[in-house]
Amino acid sequence: MKVVFLGTNGWYDTGTGNTICTLVKTSCYDIVLDAGYGLHKLDKYCDGTKPVFILLSHYHLDHIAGLHTLVKFRFKKGLTICVQKGGRKVLAAFVGKPFTVPLSKLPYPVKVLELPSETRKLPFKLETLPLVHADPVLGFRFKLEGKTVAYCTDTGYCPNALQLARGADLLITECAHLPGEHNPAWPHFNPETAAKLACESGAKRLALTHFSAERYHKPALRVMALRLARKAFPKTTAGRDGLILGI
Repeated sequence: MKVVFLGTNGWYDTGTGNTICTLVKTSCYDIVLDAGYGLHKLDKYCDGTKPVFILLSHYHLDHIAGLHTLVKFRFKKGLTICVQKGGRKVLAAFVGKPFTVPLSKLPYPVKVLELPSETRKLPFKLETLPLVHADPVLGFRFKLEGKTVAYCTDTGYCPNALQLARGADLLITECAHLPGEHNPAWPHFNPETAAKLACESGAKRLALTHFSAERYHKPALRVMALRLARKAFPKTTAGRDGLILGI
């Protein structure tokens, strides 16, 4: 199993990266976590010969803006987009005229599943739990090829994040806030919080992504966050666009 960071920014694109999008490549499936503008690079790593799944944590634009680029791909085995309850209506409004090519007009079949009620329709086991943010967010946990991946972004520290992360081979979580920064009205992790979650959950590895474009405006700030997180949890990696991790 490989994890490819296609976009690692939160909020907007900058010279440090595109908005958030992470590809998990397995022998049977290509699973995409969120669809920021990093999604446009998917065809560099995914040839469309396996079923493709996009799991959307929520609908803030930095997590869905890349859906505009779906028309460029040729997914021979089709695409399944997984959303939270009510997401079909959201996608019908956003991925369609007058904004972009509708899902029904893409050059491959597309299915939309609403989670958790339709989770059973997936060919792999997926656990979803709501996280804590300004708008509803889902965190994800799935196991394939004997490895467990947990994905928690756009959230404050909460019991559900801890449950999803517990014992994961790789925990992918955000680092939108700078060290020491907290804002209860805008829940996000800083590097200390991400490391705390990894420690308390017993995760084996931690990868930081979704660095705020405004706060982490140069690579040196990500290095600082990584150094601080590693003090508490040594097996931490700071995501950057194009980084590939093997699990």
